[in-house]
Amino acid sequence: MDHLEKYIESRKRRSPAFSADFEVGYERFKVGVVLRMAREDAGLSQEELAKRLHTKKSAISRIENHAEDIRLSTLEKFAEAVGKRPTLRIA
Repeated sequence: MDHLEKYIESRKRRSPAFSADFEVGYERFKVGVVLRMAREDAGLSQEELAKRLHTKKSAISRIENHAEDIRLSTLEKFAEAVGKRPTLRIA
């Protein structure tokens, strides 16, 4: 475990609020990472994907970096453009 991981675990033990906020933030962060990985797996740059979706490269960057607010319709279009389909899991 590296220093950052130790720090995070220590903060989680000391602060239930930090722990809850961290987990929510991490889950939101993962959405953007999954979208970026899907785009890269499809062999597309942000610019190429933007053209497929009739939008700008900056919009793709915003989706990948701030996916916590992504609309379901946008997620469906993004997934289709990279040859995937979204699935939903409630845990």
